Amino acid sequence: MSANTTGHLATVLKNNESALLEGWLEGMLSRLVRRDKAGEAEARTQAARFIPLVANAVAKGGTYDINTAAWADVRHLLAEISASRVRQGYTPIETATFVFSLKEPVFGLLRKDISDPLTLVEETANTGNLFDQLGLYTIEEFTKSREQVIMRQQQELLELSTPVVQLWRDVLALPLIGTLDSARTQVVMENLLQKIIDTGASIAIIDITGVPTVDTLVAQHLLKTVAAARLMGADCIISGIRPQIAQTIVHLGVNLEDVVTKASLADAFLVALKRTGANVSYSTQKD
Repeated sequence: MSANTTGHLATVLKNNESALLEGWLEGMLSRLVRRDKAGEAEARTQAARFIPLVANAVAKGGTYDINTAAWADVRHLLAEISASRVRQGYTPIETATFVFSLKEPVFGLLRKDISDPLTLVEETANTGNLFDQLGLYTIEEFTKSREQVIMRQQQELLELSTPVVQLWRDVLALPLIGTLDSARTQVVMENLLQKIIDTGASIAIIDITGVPTVDTLVAQHLLKTVAAARLMGADCIISGIRPQIAQTIVHLGVNLEDVVTKASLADAFLVALKRTGANVSYSTQKD
């Protein structure tokens, strides 16, 4: 297959744009699982932009290699379409169908335009390879866009899963639920330090009741968070130390001697109140 164009494809695309657009849309929409007026209107708009861009790229670049500068506008449009369809919940195959469904009507027009069998075979093969490249590029861009969406959602979930709440005038609480890994530790540390700056709190309670297991790595992450908070002028209390976790920490040899630890958040809150100078009194009522 030749990498250079013969001019037949560009001529067919430019001279039969309206008929090609209708034939393409008919085949494309018939393959879509979801059918709605808004989606069909968007597909029509995208298809109407795509055909002249491909025609110009073929004529301008003189090559079927979509990685060249002549195909930049086509690549940009396909990336835009892929990102849009990721947000709309399309699958990679549904997205690639946008390109692949153009093959059949283009092949039909080439057969009408080219009389020489050998030329027709070569042009059909080159055109088929071109649309395969464009379809695969669409899938690649779809995958990249979906990964970006997933990463953004993961970041948002991390931020939501590490809330820092103010329990008292100078007391913050950071309840942790789930596994504490390096990425989450960074988010935890950033959220806690920012809240310390915003509130001027002097004590932060890190509650690990919802952390299923504590190993050496988790303990190190906790100590890093405590050290960072101290640099900002706030002392930390770790609460939620269950018997199993206490035994694990001792067995691992993790040094928590300079960190106040409590079994429950209530106990840690009581210590924090006393440190801030608050008067804590108990009252009992008898019937």
